[in-house]
Amino acid sequence: MPIARCTLSALAVLSVLLAAPGVRAGENGTLSFVLENDLFYDADRHYTNGVRATWLSPRRERSSLAVRAARLFPLFPLSGAVRTEYAVGQNMYTPTDITLANPPLDDRPYAGWTYASVGLVAETGRRLDQLSLSLGIVGPASLADETQRIVHEITGADTPRGWHTQLRNEPAVLLAYQRSWRGYVSDTFHGLGVDVTPHLGVALGNVFTYANGGLTVRFGERLPLDYGPPRIQPSLPGSGFFIPSGGFSWYLFAGVEGRAVARNIFLDGNTFRDSRSVDRKVLVGDLQYGLAVMWDGVRLAYTHVMRTKEFDGQDTPTDFGAFSVSVAF
Repeated sequence: MPIARCTLSALAVLSVLLAAPGVRAGENGTLSFVLENDLFYDADRHYTNGVRATWLSPRRERSSLAVRAARLFPLFPLSGAVRTEYAVGQNMYTPTDITLANPPLDDRPYAGWTYASVGLVAETGRRLDQLSLSLGIVGPASLADETQRIVHEITGADTPRGWHTQLRNEPAVLLAYQRSWRGYVSDTFHGLGVDVTPHLGVALGNVFTYANGGLTVRFGERLPLDYGPPRIQPSLPGSGFFIPSGGFSWYLFAGVEGRAVARNIFLDGNTFRDSRSVDRKVLVGDLQYGLAVMWDGVRLAYTHVMRTKEFDGQDTPTDFGAFSVSVAF
């Protein structure tokens, strides 16, 4: 099916959701918080911080607006549990040396992105489809400058001096779709579960435009029905969705993803105005590994992420950590 047709269908679906009443917390709704930061590895550069809070609704009844909207999108399954997802977040990006008032022109520019998202999640037990629309602002209005200054004052870290060179204000739009196949390969090893979950996806917008694919391997005790801990785009998919197995359980996980990138505003610069920019690499890869533990309705996870160089002249690959907590009510 042509990408244009799917895109128009996705926008139609999400426009319905944006007009829908807010979701109330209820049985099986899930609240998630994600913090990604490079200070976990004694660095302060490139993708330096991301925060995201997400509410995933309880399962909708078949007559609900969410289910009817999901049926309008041709890539979603005709059966399975349908939920809506609402999120707010902020990302920030800085050059290698934040103590310089005038960073080199060939280094990553300062940039911030603050956004709100609405999405649909459809889960069949073996497959997870995620569709989301994020709307926000890139530039000084994102308040990333103020956020970093406040945090650095509290922690005693170096004062960032080059935010006046950041990307200019620009409305930011991102439409993203991901599909994951849970337990595409699954088995047991010495009484512990192991499974492999591949995924494919695409993102369109003036923030990111890319196609991605990869897989995640899990190994642990009493593997819960989930697709890995939530992450902040661009990344391996993950999700706030999980069904606890009851009591205590854990798993180790590792994943790889490759992205063919056609647009990254944080490297390419503003879309319609002159700004700082660098030459973006088309192919980018992520390697991640970590640990997730669950106790009844709570999931805690930590992920170490290694990302290949994203632009010409980048001195080293990017390392950062991601901590997440998800609570199912």
